Amino acid sequence: MSELYESLQEKCRALRLAETAKELPRFLREAEAKSWTYHELIYEILTYETQCRERKNSEKLMKWAEFPEYLTFDQFRLEEQSAIGEKQLNVLKELSWIEECFTLIMMGPTGAGKTHLSTALGIHAIERGYQVSFVSMERLIYVLKSKEYISKSKTRYKRIMNSELIIIDDVMYMAYEPQDAHLFFQFIYEMYDKAAFILTSNKGPNEWGKFLGDTTLTTAILDRLLHRSEILTFSEKQHSIRMKYRKVLFESQGVDS
Repeated sequence: MSELYESLQEKCRALRLAETAKELPRFLREAEAKSWTYHELIYEILTYETQCRERKNSEKLMKWAEFPEYLTFDQFRLEEQSAIGEKQLNVLKELSWIEECFTLIMMGPTGAGKTHLSTALGIHAIERGYQVSFVSMERLIYVLKSKEYISKSKTRYKRIMNSELIIIDDVMYMAYEPQDAHLFFQFIYEMYDKAAFILTSNKGPNEWGKFLGDTTLTTAILDRLLHRSEILTFSEKQHSIRMKYRKVLFESQGVDS
């Protein structure tokens, strides 16, 4: 019987059913013990192989996305947000906006929850099978400038370009050189109508021209990004959310205690 198992396992591996090959003896023993029909055995095996592949694919996509932190909706304090309500969040969770190549622009001060919400949406999208990339504006410009001569940047660039959702964090955090602004425009132009975007920024789109240094170029970028878009504004009052729930070393007490 062991020779038969080994032969079947070899055939499974030849068909690239690696996970099934590992567990085949267990499946056959269970099938015999529970008197499974052939249909039931085939169903159990294929279901197991499918689940393993989906899990591996999700793990691969998570690695490729390069999220700075693993932040989910469970950790997101919706009740303390004015930028979005439960109804709107449920609409975003449906992810139809990714298929329509929408742009979500999240504006507000540092620590208000923009990166958390964008990351949670990105992870949710990966769990639904979408390819996602998370990259800061500064890092994106570096990748665009160095993709021709740095292999790591070339690989990162290809993954970003193949993504169905691209999250760009800290957009217009600093002023950019004209050549950098042009690279960003070319990137947006190439990905327009090919991917959905989430952009987080502490500056409104009306201020972006000051950081790109070219009004015409800024208008061209915004024309594409805002064609199908939703803007979420995190209020100034929300700047203390990160501080409120931060981990601390000392208990709340005076310095002389």
